[in-house]
Amino acid sequence: MKKYNFNAGPSILPQVVIERTAEAVKDFNGKGLSLLEISHRSKDFQAVLDETVDLFKEILDIPSGYSVLFLGGGASMQFCMVPYNLLETKAAYLNTGTWASKALKEAKLFGEVIEVASSKDALYNYIPKDYTIPEDVDYFHITTNNTIYGTELHTDIDSPVPLVADMSSDIFSRPIDVSKYSLIYGGAQKNLAPAGVTFVIIKDEILGKVTRQIPSMLNYRTHIENGSMFNTPPVLPIYSAMETLRWLKGLGGVQKMEKLNLEKAKVLYDAIDNSRFFKGTAKFEDRSIMNVCFVMKDEYKDLEASFQEFASERGMVGIKGHRSIGGFRASIYNAMPFSSVQALVDCMNEFERSR
Repeated sequence: MKKYNFNAGPSILPQVVIERTAEAVKDFNGKGLSLLEISHRSKDFQAVLDETVDLFKEILDIPSGYSVLFLGGGASMQFCMVPYNLLETKAAYLNTGTWASKALKEAKLFGEVIEVASSKDALYNYIPKDYTIPEDVDYFHITTNNTIYGTELHTDIDSPVPLVADMSSDIFSRPIDVSKYSLIYGGAQKNLAPAGVTFVIIKDEILGKVTRQIPSMLNYRTHIENGSMFNTPPVLPIYSAMETLRWLKGLGGVQKMEKLNLEKAKVLYDAIDNSRFFKGTAKFEDRSIMNVCFVMKDEYKDLEASFQEFASERGMVGIKGHRSIGGFRASIYNAMPFSSVQALVDCMNEFERSR
C-alpha cells in the first residue's frame, strides 16, 4: 500500500534527496568510504559545506554582511543562544504558540523579557496584530509558522529593532526579505533535511554587544570564525540539506515553491471548508500553508477515532493532531507532492460518503 507522509517532523523529504543521501552513505564521491565515516575536514566534505552555504545565499537572496551557520542542538538550543548573544538589557517576544512560548521562557534567564502580544487566550488560533514593538529592546523575536496550531505569518515584519525569527517549519516555502531580519534560525527536519542540524542566518554586525562572557560553543562568533567547523558538524544532514537545495533550485526556487504550496493548501482547505464533518481550527487569514490543522465538527466528535483508522487504512501517515490539542494535522511541506494532498482530500470525501 502506498504511504502518504503528513508527519510534522521529522517529515517528508524529496525522494531524490533520500536516494542520493543513501548512495553517499554507501559510497561518498566514489571514495570507497561512507559519508558517515569520512573526515569532516576532508576536501570532499568541505566542498559540500561550501555549496550548501552558497545555495542558502543564492536561493534566499541573502545580502552581504550575513553568515550562514550549521549547528547542533536543534531550534530549541537557539532559544538560549539567541538571548545569550543578543540580550543585554531586555528583549521583546511575540507569543504565538508552544515554541514561541518556550523561546520566551528561556530568554527570561538572561534579562527582562516583554511579551508584546499573545494569542494564548484563543488556544493560539490566530496571529496577534494590534501590538507595538518597543524601541528600547535589544531585539524582537517571532515564530513565523506554528506547527501545532496551524498559524503562520505570511509577510515579513517591519521592525524598529533587530528582528529574530524561528523559521523551522516554513523556511524555503516562500520568498523572504532577509534584510529585514537580523537573525533567522530553525531545525532542518521540516523543510530541509533529516533531524540533527540547525541553520542560523545571522547579520554579523549585531554580535559583540553584550557584556557577559559566552561559552565558546554557545557563541555565534566562534562558529562564524570557524566556518561551522569549531567542532564536528552534523555531516549527514548537511549533505541532505545540500541535495534538498539542489532539488529546490532545479524546481525554480522559492518563487515557484510558494506557488506550488499555495495550490496544495488551497485544495485541502477548500475540502475542509466545504465538508459536512470537518472544520479548520485557525483563523482564516492566519492559516498556515505548511501545517493544516482541522477537527471534527462538534456534532461529529464521536467519529474522530473512526476517521483516524479509516485514513490509516488508506495509507495516510502522521495526520493525528498534536497530543496537546488533538484533532488532525496534515503537514504539507515543500517535498509533499500535490497528488498526496489530493489523496487525503479523496480520503476525506470517501469517509463522508460512507457515513
